[in-house]
Parts: sequence; structure tokens; C-alpha cells
Amino acid sequence: MTSQVRGAQLARLLGQWHALPGRRRSPDYAALAAAVRGLLADGRLPLGVRLPAERELAEALRISRTTVTAAYRELRESGHLASRRGAGSWTMLPGNHRMASTGLWTPQDDRDMIDLGVAALAAPPELVPAARAATEDLPRYLGGAGYHPTGIIELREAIARAYTERGLPTSPEQIMVTSGTQHALDLVLRLALSPGGGVLVESPTYPNALAALAARRARITTHGLAADGTGWDADLLLGSIRQGRPKLAYLIPEFQNPTGHLMPTELRERLVGAAHAAGTDLVIDESFVDLPLDGTALPPPVATFDRHSRVISIGGMSKPYWGGLRIGWVRASAPQVQRLAAARVGVDMASPVLDQLVAVHLLADAPAIVAARRAQLATQRDALIDALTSRLPDWRVTVPRGGVTLWVELDGPISSALARAAEEAGVRLAPGPRFGLDGTLERFLRLPFTLPAADLAEAVGRLADVRYDLDRAGRPQWREPSVIA
Repeated sequence: MTSQVRGAQLARLLGQWHALPGRRRSPDYAALAAAVRGLLADGRLPLGVRLPAERELAEALRISRTTVTAAYRELRESGHLASRRGAGSWTMLPGNHRMASTGLWTPQDDRDMIDLGVAALAAPPELVPAARAATEDLPRYLGGAGYHPTGIIELREAIARAYTERGLPTSPEQIMVTSGTQHALDLVLRLALSPGGGVLVESPTYPNALAALAARRARITTHGLAADGTGWDADLLLGSIRQGRPKLAYLIPEFQNPTGHLMPTELRERLVGAAHAAGTDLVIDESFVDLPLDGTALPPPVATFDRHSRVISIGGMSKPYWGGLRIGWVRASAPQVQRLAAARVGVDMASPVLDQLVAVHLLADAPAIVAARRAQLATQRDALIDALTSRLPDWRVTVPRGGVTLWVELDGPISSALARAAEEAGVRLAPGPRFGLDGTLERFLRLPFTLPAADLAEAVGRLADVRYDLDRAGRPQWREPSVIA
């Protein structure tokens, strides 16, 4: 049975949907259509849901039915709405869209769009030689069925060796290869979290982790991170674990996504001790551990302090290498890895052998590849900060010592409105509320520095123009954010 959104419900989701003030004011029907497309883009309005009748929505928004009729017509023409006489209208997406890594649907053919919603680099030049070498290695695997639930031994050895070099002795039996870091998290949640189980996460945090937790119907509590360079409040974080006793805590200690904070050594040790005392398992996301900048020294891995198999580390190749190479991993105790492999059989059996062989060759060249990535990111980070300082001096930025993103404090609670306006100016953003649970974080914006410096400067210039336009007709009236279940 198709679900339906009522007029009052859609009105709450739309919020301040009216045409944005500025030099190029849109008609109300176009602004309403754009606002509905925005709800579809960030997942707040599901696909396949029936929208309210035109008269019902017009009454809920206190506008003319003619405006709603024109907005629905524009949505049908853009491929975002399908209608059948007498049956209603359903949300959909046009065929030339794809899902971005942020969860946003993006047009495939919009070449003028600068996409700052994706925090990932283009592939390194070493990828093609690695792929060629992998095809030469492939024949020795073709005599078998090709299913390796924990991963091929060569790759598990390479990953284990990297952990050992970081000061955490690891055997291949403690590694399971997955189809990306997100897949690793999903498998860990399937094994370690019952539906409705308690989970502690940072706020802000990685949106796709929140989506994975929501799929498990987790009871989520948050630990708020400071906007400046201090990051975690040790007493509050440890107190949340001791008092709440969550089943899991999902944390990103290395260059936290999106804030870029780096957790100090002392807190890592205390965290493991508190987790053991509370019976909490720690899921440590190490996606950015290979990307310290400015010569920043890394603390020991969180699992270094683990004596009771409470720490499960996940990581992958998306950030330092390439997102299109879907290789991730889990580091845990050998019995946990075997249980994860058993759980995996009901999901996807195993990761592609050829992709794993490519990963083996890339990891063999890791020192050179990662050094070049760090230098590239440092240059692009500085270019982005310079552009923000020049064009948007009222925005506050704490310079991260690693990772790929800036967590920018804006000059007002305008993140969602800015993202909608920026889309019209050819810049795609992931607004602050996507990184939280309850529609807050409107004063913040994540800006990745993974694009070339010229593109970043151009994007900031467009954002500065948009920010100027938002002020042209006076300050908008902001509603309190709605909690959307």
C-alpha cells in the first residue's frame, strides 16, 4: 500500500519554502517546486509517497490552488512527480540522477555544478597500473569458486601489516575484507546490535552511519563536539558511557567527520577502560587515519588499549585512494571475525577478487600514494581557507590537522536555506542538519577540500554571492526546527 503525506505534514517539512530574496527572485510556484525537490534530494521526503491533493496543500500553506497546480506541473515536467487522473501524484526521481556518497541525489549531466556534498578525491594515477597488475594476478584465483568471506589472504596480510606498523600487532585472522567502510559498519551492527539497542554517537557525525543505525532501529544518544579545536569533552563522553551503558558507541577519533578533530591519547585509553566497565563495544571508524596533514603525529590506535575485545576497528580505501574501489575492512578478534563472516553469507557472500587484488597493489605503493595525497589535500585546504577568509570573513573555521573537510560555523542559522540557494548558483552542499539527528546544526556547514583549488575558489565566490542575496531583502524569520521521525 502506497504511503501518503498529508497537507499539514508536507507544510511542516517545507518550512520557509518561499522564493528566496535577491536579485533573481523566483515565482512562488517555482520556489515551491524547488523546495519539494530539495526534500527529495536529502531524503526528508521519501520516493513513492503520494502527495496531498492540490486543494489540501494550498489550504495548509495558505496559498492559492493555482500556485500548487503550477508547482505540481513543474515537478511532473522535471521528472519528480508522476500523476494519474483520479489516483493522485507520487514522488519519484528523473532517470538521469544518481545517488551521491552523501545520500543526496545528483544529476549526472550537470557539468557546471561544483559538488561540495562529496568528501572524496578523484582516483590517483597509480590506480590504472595497479588494475593492470591485478588482472595478471587474477588467473591463479580462477580455478576456485571465488568466494572468500573474510577476503583473500594477500589483502588481509597487507592490512594486518599496516596495523602492525602503526603499533598494533595484528594477524590476518583478525581482518575481514568488506565492500567499503559502510559495508563494514553494517555487518558489525548486524552482529553486535539488536533492534532497539542503545548506541552513542558524536554530534555532528557521519550521515550514512546515522542511516545505518536507523535501519537497525537503534536508540541513539549523542555526545556533542565542541565547534573549536577542543573536540570531545572527556568527562561528558566517559560519563555518557558509564551512565547510559549503551550497547555500542560509534566514534571517529582520527580527523572526525565532519569536524576534523583528533582524539588525544589519554582520552583513547580512558575511553576503552570506561567501555569495558560499562559493557559497551566501541566501533572505531578509521576512514581518515591515513590523512594527517602538516606533519601531525598520530596517537596510538584506540584498539592498542583494548584487553577485552571491546574495540572493533573499521576502515577502508575510499578516502586515501578512491571511492570507486569498494574495499573496506574490519579489525577485531579472530572469533569476532569468524562470526562476522558467518553473518556476511546472508548479505553478499564475499568481496570481488579483482578489486581486492587492485587493493593489494595500491597498498604496496602506499607510502608514495599517501604522501602525494597529503600534499594535495594540504594545498587545497589552504586554498579553501584563503578563499573563505577573503570572501566570507564572518564565517569561522578551525583549521583541521588532517582529513578532508572543514566544519564551518556560519554567521547565522542559514545552512539549509544557503544550500537551497547555492544549488541554483551551481554549488551543491551538504547542510549542517544532515550531520545530526534532530534538524539542528543550522549554524554549520561541511566543506570538503577534495576538489582542485580553482574549483574551491569558484565555489566560495558563488557562495559569497548567494549569502549576499539572502540579506538583500532583510533577515528571514526562522522557525524552530521540527523533529521528523
